[in-house]
Amino acid sequence: MNLANKLTIARMCLVPFFILFMSLGGFLNTIFALVVFFVASITDFFDGHIARKQKTITSLGIFLDPLADKLLISSAFICFVGIPYLRISAWMVIAIISREFLITGLRSIAAYKNVIIPADKSGKFKTTLQIVVIITTLTIIIINEAFTKYGGIPIDFFKFYNIGAYSYVIVAIEKIPYWFTFFAAIFTIFSGANYVFKYKNLLALK
Repeated sequence: MNLANKLTIARMCLVPFFILFMSLGGFLNTIFALVVFFVASITDFFDGHIARKQKTITSLGIFLDPLADKLLISSAFICFVGIPYLRISAWMVIAIISREFLITGLRSIAAYKNVIIPADKSGKFKTTLQIVVIITTLTIIIINEAFTKYGGIPIDFFKFYNIGAYSYVIVAIEKIPYWFTFFAAIFTIFSGANYVFKYKNLLALK
């Protein structure tokens, strides 16, 4: 097994640790979850870079790389839905995950017809956008946990009081996870539609 595939498998192995830390919750565990997610995201860059540079692109790598991405990103968004103050709607996460099922099915049909569907620009940007949204959301969770742990009060406590510009900053921070995830969901749907339109010939009944 080449180095690129080992990195991809390592990314998949990090997913249970991410879920564990998110399930435990709290300030330190969320920091650990962020570190795990960041390391896993870095491997996503390096496995593809190494595979292209060393010319070791394999069928196993083509299969495992997007699967590892889907597991990591889907796990993060599902965990976020369970945190009430993030206000991330379930439909957004369902849309994101549904798109991944759709493209996986399309790639399966393509493989059956001996066609390889490479990641296009919209797909790559979609993944980058989702990673940015997840890291930003994790950072906001850590800030909230820091206020709770060291200040004895959650960050949203301040929005109920007239404390000038600071209260507006708190409200803005609170809304970031929702709107970032909203835009990520919309672009994810667009990216999926783009793939289907581009390879619609594979869906023709023959």
